[in-house]
Amino acid sequence: MQANSDYSSLLKKLSLKFNDLQLLQEAFTHKSFVNEVADPAIKSNERLEFLGDAVLELVVTKHLFQDYPEREEGELTAMRSALVRGKNLSKVARKLELGQYLILSKGEYNSKGQNKGYILANLVEAVIGAIYLDQGMSKASEFILKNIYSDLSEILKIKGHIDSKTRFQEVSQEKLGVTPDYKLIKEFGPDHSKEFTMGVFLNGDLIEEGTDSSKQKAEQKAALRALEKKGWI
Repeated sequence: MQANSDYSSLLKKLSLKFNDLQLLQEAFTHKSFVNEVADPAIKSNERLEFLGDAVLELVVTKHLFQDYPEREEGELTAMRSALVRGKNLSKVARKLELGQYLILSKGEYNSKGQNKGYILANLVEAVIGAIYLDQGMSKASEFILKNIYSDLSEILKIKGHIDSKTRFQEVSQEKLGVTPDYKLIKEFGPDHSKEFTMGVFLNGDLIEEGTDSSKQKAEQKAALRALEKKGWI
């Protein structure tokens, strides 16, 4: 099922003119629809997603390398990961309202597939792949810089590029010769919506706590707060 097959407003929003609209339609065709109609002439967006993923990584890598000459390889890698990970790409898809153009099976449509983060993230990569094939690297790069790379300043501001647990462990071992330990402080809420508070400890001493909907996320928050408290960030 497809809510919108008129791409004119989308192309205007993206400042694009596609030579091959069939290619753009392929970018919006989810594999569930292909499996449902069983028509060999209809292709899913998986191959375009594969291509777009590579184009996205190359463009982001190139500009990070040029724009941040003072940053080490490890931090550049973390910055790139924050930009190209599914959570950020799905946010881009929602901002551009790409979900309304998705071609889905009836079942996937009824289960709100057009709002699912991983489907939207894959869609962004497929659109990039389609732009690259139809318009070339220059236009694909322009799309990436305008809609994805532009988020970097906000990501850096909120330290969204930092794997806090890894960083805290590295610095703790370097400065103190100690490996951090994480323990559950408390959990609360109903089973379908639990919250966990995790503490990060050094030599048995509680350094900081973090609370989130999973233990892993709570540990990341605790580690980030510990880094800030210690002045290691």
